[in-house]
Order: sequence, then structure tokens, then C-alpha cells
Amino acid sequence: MKKLFCLLALIVSIASYAQTMKEESISLNQNWKFIQGDDLAYARPGFNDSGWKTIRVDRIWEVSGYDPYDGYAWYRINVIIPSSLRKNAALQDSLRIYLGKINNFDQSFLNGSLFGINGKNVPAGTEPDTMFKKAPQNLWDAKRPYTISASDPRIKWDQENVIAVRVFDQGGQGGLYTGDQAIAMTKISDYLVIENNKNPYRFEKSNLLKSISLYNSSASYVMEGDFTILAVNKVTGAEVYKSNTKKLMLNPGDRQEYNLEIEKLDQSAIISYRFDFVKTRSSINVTDETPYITTPEVPDYPRINGAEIAASRPGKPFLFAIPASGIRPMSFEATNLPMGLKLDQNTGIITGKVDAKGNYKVMLKATNSKGVASRELTISIGDRISLTPPMGWNSWNCWGLAVDEQKVVASAHTYRDKGLMNHGWTYVNIDDGWEINRDKEPKRDPKGNILTNEKFPDMKRLGDSIHALGLKFGIYSSPGPYTCGGYTASYQHEEQDARSFASWGVDYLKYDWCSYDGIAKDTTLAEYKKPYFVMRDALAKLDRDIVYSLCQYGMGDVYKWGDEVGGNLWRTTGDITDTWESLREIGFNQVKNQPFAKPGNWNDPDMLIVGWVGWGPSLHPTKLTPDEQYTHISLWCLLSAPLLIGCDLQRLDEFTLNLLTNDEVIAIDQDVLGSQAKQMLLDGDIQVWVKELADGSKAIGVFNLGERTINYSLVFEKAGLKSGGELRDLWRQKNLGKFEKSADIAIPSHGVMLLKLK
Repeated sequence: MKKLFCLLALIVSIASYAQTMKEESISLNQNWKFIQGDDLAYARPGFNDSGWKTIRVDRIWEVSGYDPYDGYAWYRINVIIPSSLRKNAALQDSLRIYLGKINNFDQSFLNGSLFGINGKNVPAGTEPDTMFKKAPQNLWDAKRPYTISASDPRIKWDQENVIAVRVFDQGGQGGLYTGDQAIAMTKISDYLVIENNKNPYRFEKSNLLKSISLYNSSASYVMEGDFTILAVNKVTGAEVYKSNTKKLMLNPGDRQEYNLEIEKLDQSAIISYRFDFVKTRSSINVTDETPYITTPEVPDYPRINGAEIAASRPGKPFLFAIPASGIRPMSFEATNLPMGLKLDQNTGIITGKVDAKGNYKVMLKATNSKGVASRELTISIGDRISLTPPMGWNSWNCWGLAVDEQKVVASAHTYRDKGLMNHGWTYVNIDDGWEINRDKEPKRDPKGNILTNEKFPDMKRLGDSIHALGLKFGIYSSPGPYTCGGYTASYQHEEQDARSFASWGVDYLKYDWCSYDGIAKDTTLAEYKKPYFVMRDALAKLDRDIVYSLCQYGMGDVYKWGDEVGGNLWRTTGDITDTWESLREIGFNQVKNQPFAKPGNWNDPDMLIVGWVGWGPSLHPTKLTPDEQYTHISLWCLLSAPLLIGCDLQRLDEFTLNLLTNDEVIAIDQDVLGSQAKQMLLDGDIQVWVKELADGSKAIGVFNLGERTINYSLVFEKAGLKSGGELRDLWRQKNLGKFEKSADIAIPSHGVMLLKLK
């Protein structure tokens, strides 16, 4: 461990040295004023904003007391920009105004003149126009680093300047929210891009391969320096790779490619990419971590996976594909099926209707050339559905509003081709973007039935094709007049839309609050509940079951009343992003809602952010490290959370597939007891979460939220566990032995040890 700390200290010291070489800057993270509404006069330097309220810019405006609020709002700040900022800078040509991240869209003004729109610089004299909000939806996670020529007359050196930011929030969270806003002169390092995350690592035999590049994005500066790549084992600290390029010269626009090939490890290696500039004696340093696979390969012999219970209401269509892994061809049997159901022995798909209520015990069997597997399935016919958390795919986190029928069909087929459905993944859900845009007509036919746009010409055909694979079909709408993306929603057409969904074969509805802000009279609990009662009643009249997903971001403690309005699951948070900060904030705050999770009712901390994501149409590998992804899946399973994959399934790599097909991990999420884990122990950077399981055992997540590997002693009594028991590592599917009072484990930074205690 000492060697690890020394190497990490070296990396930190390098980063610290680089920090000391930064040019002077002016913080913009305080003294902002704020007003709701829209008026271009708010951009003028002489405008009297004395009646505006102050607001913090390190959090969304909902957290600052403006919840709920969607639409236009303005921020203003007065700041003196001293000429010494320019005089003391190594580069004196451009001023950088960094506004952090803004949710969703922005127009930014300096002294009344527009200088930036949605992260892009605009020339002086650009006229404001309201079309700035028509940009891609994923701008809420995009940085706003604006630059202006130091000689630009929009800058008033040594005088007071007014920065005004016009924000439009289309739904959900809004505003300036990162707290790192600042003004500084541009630096040479601002133009050097270390492109280390454009492509994921590839597994090839015993090695990991990856291509990275250095790119000089400037138009006039030559960069000279030394480039070092260093890899250390994250747990042991051993150096596993090092390369050093001396006196590298990059002319303007040059790109230098590097191909990494390092040994595959049983945990991550920390990779440091450092460029030392010769002339300025400054450095930039970025890091990433290598993936590692823990889940053993799926065996050739048959194995039946997934939930041990499936449910529908009496007389409603039943669809269940037996989730069995192993080589194909495979044949299936189901003994003691209730009257009204039938099995396709070649596909393992059970369909039909059951009229009589009851819990039917069915023995499933799967056979291939390597053997036979059997397991009991309870088919529950009663008043409650979704008795285990839904597992599936949703289009939003990858395709956003760019979703179309072809992408959905491809995702459904990937379920089969990659074997995901063999591990219990069931739903294929279209999110926003299938309806008619608010600016187009007609939105509905003469009878008031909702129309689809050109990307989805035949929803019935699409639903049938998904069902033919043994999968279920999900869709999206809003109780307001428009969806978050500005498409037609269900307000005053709830029963018609519910009937349309049923006619298309929809099995799952995500119902997103969005524009209902403009309908709700106030923020009372009655107003929060009202639109969800309306759709509940509409769904109850249908001849098919539709899982009802409430998406209203946890307002009014929805977990206390979600069941009352018919919800099967409900969002407890704002939107998640593929960052550690977002994952940590959302995942580890699922504490107060714990008692309200049960079969048929699930707390939903939002969709999964593994694989290639991007909110459409441009995608990137998730920004989460491998250990953060292990933490993500482990925590969601302990929380009995819905598991909705949010990535491009056609780009599933070996590591992501490993995360999504570990049956012992998935079994924790799908446990029939339906208990949500409790946060049992906070010990510095360590958190211990414990979940009760139906067989009397416990699932335990020991999480390290800190920045370095921790050798931790899990004391059973402190975590509320009984002494004595056998521990099993669920990710590695490996027995660790019997432990009496404690267990010593090494947990990497932002990582987890997921255990089962018998």
C-alpha cells in the first residue's frame, strides 16, 4: 500500500504544481441575482435589478426554492474585470468566461451584447432569438466555456461589467448549477486536448487495448513538452505500464495518436496522462481507470434466471419468456400451467389469459445438448402487478429526442442476440420524441386520437414485433399538454391516449410531470396527485395491464402516496447524469423512502448510466469509472430499484455486458421479498447497506465513497448483522468462507464489495 500512496501522491503533487501555475482568475460563484420570466431588457447594463432575489449557482434553482418551475429565468452579476488579469497572463489574446453547466439552454450577454449561446461563442452584433431552445436536449450536461477577444469592445477593462444569462428550462431541473463559474485569460493548456475517453478499452486475450490522442486545438500556438503515460494497480499500487515521449512538438491543428496495450488485471489500474509544457513550466494531467471483469462466463449448460414470480390481473394478457442461459437450440417445458396459458416449447414464451385469481406454482424446465435445468415460477393472478422491479431498456439516456423505430427494433433484437433476455431483461421502452411536435399540426386525428410522427409510422406493428420476441413494450407521455421535449402529451385526452396505448400493445407507461407545471394551481399535495389519479382511472378501464411509472422527480414525497394514485414505481430524484457526483448524490440518498418499497411499488432513482450514453444523437462512453459502475449496479440492486438500461445496446462491450448479466447480482434486485436495503453504517468514507432477502439471508453492500483504496474491517455487529455466517462475493460468484464477527476486505475508491451473508 505504501507504494500506491507514493505513486498517488506523485500524481496529486503534479496536479497541485499545475494548479499553482494557473493564471489569475475571478470567481463568479457568488452574488448572482435571479428572476423568473423573460424580458430582453434584463440584459441591459443599466437595468435596475434591485428587486431581484439572490441565488446560488452551485445547485439547480429547484433546490433554491423555485420548485416546481419550468420556462424562462434570468441571472445577473456585476463584476469588475481588471486589466491586470490580461497584463499578468502568458497569453493575452482572449478572455474566458466560464459559466459552468446550465440546465437546459442559455443565451449569455456581456454588457447588453450577446456573446454565447448554448456553449458556442457568437460574434458581436448577434441578435437574440428565441430559437436557442431548439438545440439538442442533452445540453443540460454540457459546459459553457465562452471566450472573447481581449480587444473586443464588449469587455470594459477596469470597470464594472454586467453578465446576464437568459435560461430556458424545458422540464425537470433548471438553472446554473455547478458552482465553478469564473473569468480568466485563456492559457496554452486550454488548447491542448487529451482525448482519452473517446473510445472505451477493448479486451483482447490477456491484454487491454485503447487508442488515445493529443490534439492542439489552437490556430496559432506551437506546443512543446514531455508526455507521460503511467498506470498503477489501483489496489496494490504496483506500476503496470509507463511510457514517456520527450520533446514532443505539436503545431496548430496537429494530432498525435497513441495506442495503449496493458496487461488485464483483476481490478482497475489508474492511468495518468500528463503533458509538461517546456516554455511555461506548467502541466496538465488527466486520469482514467481500466475496466475489469468479475462475472464468470455464462456456462453452456442451461440455467434458468430472472425473477421467481410473474404477475397479471385476471383476464388480462399474460406474457412471459423463460429467461434461460446456455447454448441453443434449447427446448422448454412448463408443468402445471394455469388454465388459459400456453407455452411455445421452442421459444420458451408463455402467453394467454387467466381468469381465476390465485398463486400458481409452475415448474419450468430448459433442456439443451449439455443438460437440463428446472426451477419453480409463481404465476400470481390478482390485483397487483410488477411484483419485482421492472427490468428493461429505455431510449432516453442514449437517443433522447433522436429516437426512431429502427433504433427501438434494433435494441429489441439485441436483447435476443446478446442474450440479455436470458437474464431477465424484459421491457423495451420508447421515451419522449414519438409524438407530434408542439409546432406542427395536426397533433390528433378528427376524433382526438393522438398521432405519431414520421419516425414511428406504425406503433401497433412495432408493439407486435417486440411481443413476438417475448419482450414487453413501453411508451412515454405527460399529464400536461406537452412533454419535456415539447411534443404532444395527454392533457384532457387521458382516456383516449390510454386506449391508443392499449391498442398498440403497450405494457409500460412512463408518465412525466413536465408541462403540467402550467396546469397545476399550486404546489399542494392534492395538485401533485391529481393528474396521476386521472391516468390511473384511464388505465384501469383497459383490457390489458400497463405498468404505471410516475415521473415527477420526487415532489411532495411521492413515495408516500405513489401507491394511492396507482403507481407501480415512482421517480424519487431529478435526472441522473453519467458523473460520480450525480450517482453519489442520487444513489446514497435513498434512505427516507426505504419503508415504502414493496412488491408492486418501487422507488425509482432513475435509469442506468453504463455503456454508450449521450441523450442523442451523439453518444460517448459513460464517464463513470469501472468501479463507479460496479457501485451503480450494486446499489440499484440493493435498493430494489427498477433496472432500465440507458445505453446503445448495439455498442455493448464485454465489460458492460458483464455488468448486466451477472445473475447472482440481478437476483438481489429481483428478490421476491421486495425489501429495499437500509443504510446501516456510516464510517468515514465507508457506507454499509443491508438488504433482507426472501431466503432469510442478507445482501450487503460495502461502499467506499473516498478517493483511495481502503482496507476495511466489516464488523458484523456494527452493521446490524448477526455473528457467524458464510460470505459470498456476488460479483465474482465465489464463496469467501465462514466469518464469525468480522471480515477484512479491500475496497477501491468509489468501489464496492457486494456480499451475501448466509
